[in-house]
Amino acid sequence: MKAIEEIILGNSLAVKEMKKLIEMVSVSNTAVLIQGETGSGKELVAEALHVASGRKGNNISVNCAAIPAELLESELFGHEKGAFTGADRARPGRFEQANDGTIFLDEIGDMPLPLQSKLLRVLEGRKVQRVGSSKEIDVNFRLVCATHQDLDKKVETGEFRADLFYRINVFPIEVPTLAARAVDVPILIKGIVEKIKFSGQEINVNFSEDALKVLSNYSWPGNVRELRNVIERASVLFNDRVVSGDNVKDNLLRLKVPDPDEEQDELWAASTALVETDSEEKGEEQVSLPIPKAEQYKDWFLYFDKMDLRRHLSEIEIVMIEAALLKTDGSVSQASDALKLRRTTLIEKMKKYGISK
Repeated sequence: MKAIEEIILGNSLAVKEMKKLIEMVSVSNTAVLIQGETGSGKELVAEALHVASGRKGNNISVNCAAIPAELLESELFGHEKGAFTGADRARPGRFEQANDGTIFLDEIGDMPLPLQSKLLRVLEGRKVQRVGSSKEIDVNFRLVCATHQDLDKKVETGEFRADLFYRINVFPIEVPTLAARAVDVPILIKGIVEKIKFSGQEINVNFSEDALKVLSNYSWPGNVRELRNVIERASVLFNDRVVSGDNVKDNLLRLKVPDPDEEQDELWAASTALVETDSEEKGEEQVSLPIPKAEQYKDWFLYFDKMDLRRHLSEIEIVMIEAALLKTDGSVSQASDALKLRRTTLIEKMKKYGISK
């Protein structure tokens, strides 16, 4: 569907599968729960669902985490004049505004428990009652929710109502991380630049092939939102210039004003360093290879607020296992020797990550 293609950019397998799910469910009135990491583009999926649905009403978005708990009820359901201090006039809530359209409840995992029960009643009866009123108002809406949290765990701990969870989790859609769809980075860059230009901001940034390779291999803890930040950073530092791979590592993935007289011959100090392989002890020819030093990771938090350590280590394991198998033409025994692992341990890890010979 053209509308979905225009909103959701990318041709990776993960994105293609997500687009199929969006197209399948868009024409129905089924509740959709969008799950994914912060910055992965959940709001774009919600937009695509609404546009593809053909519903005549508006697509109304509410960030449940951004509105104080004491104001969220009034924001969702509206209020009558005099309902509380400062309510000098009646005001329709977001559900009324979404009549014949879509209401998108972003970060629904942050909704307070007392309000969850009121939301459940609205979903069951398709009627809202404004704060300060006893009158019920019929509403026709399509519900789309999103969260980056594990709602299953929140249900177990009692922080999220189980009955509400089952009501909103009718058709789940998982948004892939940017690291999982790295092949889409060039397409996303082009789309982001066009959006920035459309907003009226002048931008003329070109990324070299080497720069695109570096960007595609980056782990993107902040996902697409972080990519947009990098592009905007590039528009300030390298407007009307071609961005090189070294520029990306030294000036964009960590903020540093480029010095044209400085030799950019060091790898990104936050994560890697050049070390020499000590092969003399083994009587082998000494070769200089770019191998990360473990102690370099202590600088990570100088540039970033957090790290998904479990995912990062898993990604390293996958890359190294696949590289060892490629080098040994698929021989598990030789690959386990190269990795200094027991053969059975390597086989278990291959099963865990779905790696074939």
